Amino acid sequence: MNIIFKEVTKENWEKCIELKVSKEQEEFVAPNSYSLLQANFGEGLYPISIYDGETMVGFLMYEKDEEDNTMGMCRLMIDEKYQKKGYGRAAVLKLLDLIREKYGNIEFFTSFEPENIVADKLYESVGFKKTGEIMWEELVAKIEL
Repeated sequence: MNIIFKEVTKENWEKCIELKVSKEQEEFVAPNSYSLLQANFGEGLYPISIYDGETMVGFLMYEKDEEDNTMGMCRLMIDEKYQKKGYGRAAVLKLLDLIREKYGNIEFFTSFEPENIVADKLYESVGFKKTGEIMWEELVAKIEL
């Protein structure tokens, strides 16, 4: 596995929006087309395509909230063809390294729906701890970088 992050560009955006999660996960993850629109019209959102070598396997987006100076991962999806192969975990670990390198030792957040057991286990496995806070009907978790 050779995880590479690439910017979403005019050359790869169509491939990015073709990525899909499994039917069981559709209620947990916004479509990539929505995330790209959100990033285009919102502030402080950074969409990234996830590749294994030359193959796009997923998408993530992180955000920096200038108002309260917090950072977090607001999207993570691995295409259904590449799930259960370790790509999600590898991508989150690579993102945490990138954030630590770029911003130093900070608190980094994510959130997930309480029913999303897969996300809960994944985030816990890389060091996120639930804060007890609920935001947008999702459980909030953070990690100290």
